[in-house]
Amino acid sequence: MNESEFQTIVIDMARLFKWRVAHFRPAMTSKGWRTPVSADGKGFPDLVLVKSWRLIFAELKTDRGRVSTEQQEWLDALPDSCIWRPKDLDDGTIERILRSGMK
Repeated sequence: MNESEFQTIVIDMARLFKWRVAHFRPAMTSKGWRTPVSADGKGFPDLVLVKSWRLIFAELKTDRGRVSTEQQEWLDALPDSCIWRPKDLDDGTIERILRSGMK
C-alpha cells in the first residue's frame, strides 16, 4: 500500500468515528511538487485530527518509509503526535485510537 492509499483509508476511518481532519496537499509548481508553508512548516505532520477535547498529529509512512529530520523535530515538539504505518492499520491500533479517542 502506498502512502496516498493509506492516507485515504485513515481519513475515511477518522470521519467514520466523527473526527475533524485537516491535510495540507502539495501543489505542482515550476520547481516540482511543493506544499506552501512558511516559517518552520517544513516537515509538519500529514494529518491533524480533532474530536471534542482530543487532538492528534499523525505522520503517515509506508512500512519502509523514513521520517525526515524536520518531521521528527515536529513530532518531538507536538503533544499527542504519532507515526502511523499500514501495520498499525492491520493490527487495529489506528481503529482503536480513533474509536476510543485514547492512545
